[in-house]
Amino acid sequence: MPADFLTQMVEQYGYLALFFSLWLGIVGMPIPDEMIVMSAGALTAQGWLEPLPAFAAVYLGVVSGLSLGYVLGYRVGAPILQWVVRKCNGRRYLAKAERLMERYGSWALCLSYFFPVVRHLVPYLVGIQRMPLRRYAMYTLPTGFVWTFNYFWAGRLFGRHLDAIAQGVQTYGRITLAALLCIGAAYWLIRQRRWAVSVETEATTGGNESGGNHCTGRG
Repeated sequence: MPADFLTQMVEQYGYLALFFSLWLGIVGMPIPDEMIVMSAGALTAQGWLEPLPAFAAVYLGVVSGLSLGYVLGYRVGAPILQWVVRKCNGRRYLAKAERLMERYGSWALCLSYFFPVVRHLVPYLVGIQRMPLRRYAMYTLPTGFVWTFNYFWAGRLFGRHLDAIAQGVQTYGRITLAALLCIGAAYWLIRQRRWAVSVETEATTGGNESGGNHCTGRG
């Protein structure tokens, strides 16, 4: 299981293991990014890692790995993209990335997060097209945060079923992610509702106690 492998890596190299496993991207570890991020979340739930530094490591690993593709595309151009495509046998993924770019323009940077492998190729394309860095960051950094957070949190909640979830993500990426987002949103809403009820209850109790003391004082 990837979580076991990551545990061994973290024991040896600390949080840097999480960062570099994602920073290397599609030319690095043969483990999907989704699985790495969820495994990191699962390890925090099991007490192997602290949540905040673990999340920071995987988030920075994701956005740095994608940004490396942008920089290489910007500086080197098409030859580096063709090398990456050959390396990962990604002709069909490149075709999908190009279709996203043609249809959605800069928004393809956001949408590509929902497609394994494609998310790594779109930054090369926008780099080759010489998209300004500020514009690139505006689209990819917030989306990367949301994407990482959802998979990290899914790992914390469903760590015992990582293999099944990861397989679903690979096969039905958008559907699985949508389901995870709905589950996460429902969980957040339930927590917010419970918090609101508890605050209202405390306020009511405090008001009654204050009123009771005031009446006693007047008597």
